[in-house]
Amino acid sequence: MQEYRAYVMGPDGHIESRIDIVCRDEIDAKERAKALVDGHDIELWHGDRVIAKFRHEE
Repeated sequence: MQEYRAYVMGPDGHIESRIDIVCRDEIDAKERAKALVDGHDIELWHGDRVIAKFRHEE
């Protein structure tokens, strides 16, 4: 299992909160992070590497 971090981004582009995600692989982590998009952008990280950015629709 791998550890990932999903950051909930505020409208000003700063981090509002962090959600720790433990998944078997990057594909699973992306699916879980994408499901977190609810009025906020989400950035998915693994260590010091950005995996994906998910934008909310206005």
